[in-house]
Amino acid sequence: MASVSALLSVGIALIALFIGTDPLGISLLAQHPSLSFKAVQLHPLSSQLKIRDEENRLKKAEIVAVVDGAVGPESLAFDNEGRGPYTGISDGRVLRWDGPQLGWTHFAVTSPNRSEVCDPKNPPAPRPEFEHICGRPLGMRFHRQTGELYIADAYFGLLVVNSEGGLAKIVVNEAEGLPLRFTNDLDFDEGGVIYFTDTSTVFQRRHFLFCILSGDDTGRLMKYDPKSGEITVLLRNLKFANGVAMSKDFSFLLVSETTNCRILRYWLKGPRAGSSEVFALLPGFPDNVRRNAQGDFWVALHSRRNLPTSLALSYPWLRWVLFKLPLSTKQLYYIFTGGIQQAIAIRLDENGNILEVLEDQQGSTVKLISEVEERNGQLWMGSVMVPSVALYSQ
Repeated sequence: MASVSALLSVGIALIALFIGTDPLGISLLAQHPSLSFKAVQLHPLSSQLKIRDEENRLKKAEIVAVVDGAVGPESLAFDNEGRGPYTGISDGRVLRWDGPQLGWTHFAVTSPNRSEVCDPKNPPAPRPEFEHICGRPLGMRFHRQTGELYIADAYFGLLVVNSEGGLAKIVVNEAEGLPLRFTNDLDFDEGGVIYFTDTSTVFQRRHFLFCILSGDDTGRLMKYDPKSGEITVLLRNLKFANGVAMSKDFSFLLVSETTNCRILRYWLKGPRAGSSEVFALLPGFPDNVRRNAQGDFWVALHSRRNLPTSLALSYPWLRWVLFKLPLSTKQLYYIFTGGIQQAIAIRLDENGNILEVLEDQQGSTVKLISEVEERNGQLWMGSVMVPSVALYSQ
């Protein structure tokens, strides 16, 4: 028995030595040697945050596939005439839904450098390695006064295209001398000033998982005044700055901080103008936030927190170990999501209280939603990962 124990000890030591030194360079850390891991302070999950939709109501949603095998209709917007939704997909195009008979039609592109690699069929989508060539439209909103569509393209910055579509033009692609590396979402105030996020000054969208698991805190919330051309950084040091939504009375702005599983409120008016605070703590990783006509906010969660992810984010050394293991990015993502491509939508009131939770806990119909847009009693749901939009009638 002693010899068996000794052999096991030697074997474990050799495996640990192999993983620690990674002589074949097969770990993700060997492929990305500049990665470092910062502490992430996650809040405890209170009983309110454990509320579930036991009816799994999103299983009843209708699925609307996008065209040509493309994936990732992340954000949804309706124009000033009520047409849409419009959405951006993984090959850099913006499409418009013209109803079940006409389906999706081409509206705009975000890259002036499109080539054959942007064809979603050649090779099959998704292809993150070509996003910097083809563009990757994420958040989008129509300007209420001009009717123009503003687009947060992850690689090209804040863009705009007129109501006729075509090639979108760059509005902002840097701030304070730093290029926008991961432009994510936007919204307008009543005067047309644009508020938008840059998720990271280090990571680009194709490395979004590294951005979260490294604890990167270089995200920014900014505003751009089209009249003066002035760009102002409002919040810095955000951990994965993501969705943006204005309050109904335009007194405050919400921004998702994905890694920290929370929503922040930035005050625009009143005695607290210019200050920020935690608006809502969430049971998972928030993506976009969208306000409905009543002034409530729909938050799409990419996934719920699970034990492995909570532990990894809480202990930087554990993330270092994970990145030293011979895991692919896909396998790491599987751990991050708990292996379940679920769907979770949460409705918050103007004080950050949870009013409603909608789920498809097993992802049997709806998966990995990135945005919830309420329109005429229906919820349109986008996803940055799947080849379809979901439509749920309340």
